[in-house]
Amino acid sequence: MTPMETETDRLNRLIQEGGRTGMTELQFFAAEIREWKNSARRMEQIKGERYYEGRQDILNRLRTTIGENGKLEAVGNLPNHRLVDNQYALMVDQKTNYLVGKPIAVNCKNKDYARKLAGYFDKRFHRLLKYVCEDALKGGIGWLYPYYNGRGELAFQHFPAQDILPFWADDDHTVLDCGVRLYSQEVWNGYQKELVEKVEIFKADGLWRYLFQNDRLIPDVEAGAHENYVSVVDGAGGLEEFNWTRIPLIPFKYNKRELPLLNRVKPLQDAINLMLSDFENNMQEDARNTILVLKNYDGENLGEFRKNLAAYGAVKVREDGGVTTLNVEVNAENYKAVLRVFKKSLIENARGYDAKDERLSGNPNQMNIQSMYSDIDLDANGMETEFQAALEELVWFINQDMANRGLGDFRTEEVDVVFNRDILINESEAVDNCVKSMGILSNETIVEQHPWTRDVETELLRLSEERLF
Repeated sequence: MTPMETETDRLNRLIQEGGRTGMTELQFFAAEIREWKNSARRMEQIKGERYYEGRQDILNRLRTTIGENGKLEAVGNLPNHRLVDNQYALMVDQKTNYLVGKPIAVNCKNKDYARKLAGYFDKRFHRLLKYVCEDALKGGIGWLYPYYNGRGELAFQHFPAQDILPFWADDDHTVLDCGVRLYSQEVWNGYQKELVEKVEIFKADGLWRYLFQNDRLIPDVEAGAHENYVSVVDGAGGLEEFNWTRIPLIPFKYNKRELPLLNRVKPLQDAINLMLSDFENNMQEDARNTILVLKNYDGENLGEFRKNLAAYGAVKVREDGGVTTLNVEVNAENYKAVLRVFKKSLIENARGYDAKDERLSGNPNQMNIQSMYSDIDLDANGMETEFQAALEELVWFINQDMANRGLGDFRTEEVDVVFNRDILINESEAVDNCVKSMGILSNETIVEQHPWTRDVETELLRLSEERLF
């Protein structure tokens, strides 16, 4: 692949050179899937999902000691706690709820169009948008798939980053040429269940389905090897099929480079788990499992000595013998200080905020609150830019659906999608500022900024009705 050659160019070039390479389009996709399946980028995306669920590297930790040859060897007779303090999952949830925790709002000069758009952006879509945002944080990018369900309604489905192999038509990854979805599904083979890998290829001429077996793509005849994206029943009862003029896969990126959040904080998350686990291990290393110094022990088998000590809590020695221990002092304050540093660093690197910040205890004015939110606000600005572009792409599909249903042609209308970020405010200060702004700003602007307002138009209507009495 030359430096200026896009993935689309390479696909076309390889197909055109089929006489020399012997590679068909299907073989090309199979080779790309095989290479991507175990790639470092996809492993990062899978690890982001695993860490969120709490399946972190500390769970595979072994206690080791220096063996006879001077190398580390695993030992099974020492305390080996594997504790997970999932600060990373806390950051994912925090950033998700900060940006999309509240329903998005649609602003448009055409109120009829805004009302119809709000019908698509209902509570179900708001829940789905949270899933997509979570996918984007865990995998660097989340995917939304617009399709028609069994009732003929435009619906949306989300795909996590590790399921989609995109083929971009440009270097900035803004235009999608086609996409591949790889997923596992349980099927019955006789009386036994087995996992099979399935592939869906989203192309300009529709959706193609395959089975991925032995690094080869086999048409999935049972599921329907090919279908168009849109099916319409005409007045005579006949079925007409159409395809979108765009690939119906919409990318929601966490950042321009599509890097998962875990890439920023994994060493710190691992260090927090390690510190907690080591603290628990050291606290449990008592006289029955720590290092013992024996003097004139009345016996030869040290294994039997350990067993008797564990069972009876006593040991028999000769008259001039004794037993002492080599203890390591466990200073809990040291662990607390180091953990505090690690957690603070993780929050800063994740660009989140500390809900227990000292700035909220003494004088929680609005300036202190904004200072606490500065990092997460900057990160959310970048996410919002990416999500605004994705939602603009989504609105294109919604406009096509409206036009097809005869609800109106709104393709030239400008739409502004507003993210209502979930931020703490000093309500008393905000209300006081609203009161002081009366006579300077319009009532509508003041009502918009009031912290108790849920719907601006409803509040303005109530105010006008109250003035009549």
